[in-house]
Amino acid sequence: MGRLIAVLVFALVCLGFHWFGAEAWVPLLDSANLALHEAGHPLVSIFSERATVYGGTLFQLAFPLAVAWHFHRLANLTGVAASMVWLGENLLNIARYMADARVQELPLVGNGDHDWTEIFGRWGVLSLDGRIAGMVRVAGVVLMVGAVVWLYRHWRAGREDSGIE
Repeated sequence: MGRLIAVLVFALVCLGFHWFGAEAWVPLLDSANLALHEAGHPLVSIFSERATVYGGTLFQLAFPLAVAWHFHRLANLTGVAASMVWLGENLLNIARYMADARVQELPLVGNGDHDWTEIFGRWGVLSLDGRIAGMVRVAGVVLMVGAVVWLYRHWRAGREDSGIE
């Protein structure tokens, strides 16, 4: 029960910072996410200069997925659920960045190029930045809530299997 509560609190803290925080920034966690994002650009550029712009977002998504896979291999359901909350929180950050593609008001690291302005421009959907961001935001929230519900269902099934009611 304690692990379930810990994952629930983690999800609520992340959602709370995004919904009620002026910066929509989860201290420490989002600093790490930003470092992963920025590391992704030069690492992807090793393989393709054109794909460099995607590297930040790819690393933001790949790292929590790799951690989830690691916990899955260990059969650590709490770790898997916490990793999925982390992935969902990253989707909230990515959505915020996407929604900023046209207005470009967010402070950026590095040379000031806006990844999602470039990406949406390439795809011809820059005018849809807010709609796409909204869908990604919903996906992030659904993933976070879904991770907690999934862990709860496993916890509940374990209690029923052991005869504890």
